[in-house]
Amino acid sequence: MEETTLMVAVLNNKTVLISEIEEVPASIPGEPDCKFVNPFEIKGDTLVPWLYDYTDERNVLISSDRILTLVEPKKTFIDKYKDLTK
Repeated sequence: MEETTLMVAVLNNKTVLISEIEEVPASIPGEPDCKFVNPFEIKGDTLVPWLYDYTDERNVLISSDRILTLVEPKKTFIDKYKDLTK
């Protein structure tokens, strides 16, 4: 199993997510190559489940070219994330 890392991802459309992120090999160029596990959108100081209105899936595949940047989350967001994903 691949190692996952908790990161904040800023997508090209300015959506800011906190999620465990795992690289997955793309068999064809352009296919999604990042797996977001339990993604939450950061809205101010609140974490809101991302796409949960549309799907029950907790793993979302995204192409890395849709990610503007990845950064380490602040401790307050790490604590909130861990509390929500217990």
